[in-house]
Amino acid sequence: MVNGETERLGRDDWIRGALDLLSSTGVEGVKIVPLAERLGVTSGSFYWHFKNRRELQDALLDYWEREMTDAAIETAKRFEGSPKERIWRLMKQVMATGMAHFDLAFWHWAQSDAIAQTVFQRTLDKRFAFARWMFVEAGFSKIQAESRGRLMVVYLMGESTLIPDAPRKRKKMLRLKHEILTHP
Repeated sequence: MVNGETERLGRDDWIRGALDLLSSTGVEGVKIVPLAERLGVTSGSFYWHFKNRRELQDALLDYWEREMTDAAIETAKRFEGSPKERIWRLMKQVMATGMAHFDLAFWHWAQSDAIAQTVFQRTLDKRFAFARWMFVEAGFSKIQAESRGRLMVVYLMGESTLIPDAPRKRKKMLRLKHEILTHP
């Protein structure tokens, strides 16, 4: 290992590398040696940032919840335009940045790990609650807001992970889905 290599490779670099492994191999494939090889460093440098594999897994769960849900919600809360425009911007942000790209991998992980299941459910609950709030703000009844919000969340999670459309087609379809969701 080159001197200073561990200073250049930060904790978030390990987490992002682990996200890619999680997405392609599942949680079983998120191991220290393959991850280090993927990042081009020795496995010893892993221990500058994490005590063990479980700590990395906990950091992955935290990163996913914080960066791919909480950050989007906070950004949308600060939006000062109309409620329907807020919904559009959130949908566009999720699709453009790939925020939901890893959701399927986390769902799979949650099927076999109690900690992951707890985080997955809490995160999904946050998404549903915020989506419901946005649709209430857009003038829909609580029942309509609940349904439209859930449809939006599930659509964004599924579209991002299951349908490999071209970006142009996806953007056109996103606009149509927004219109359908927000039309009275």
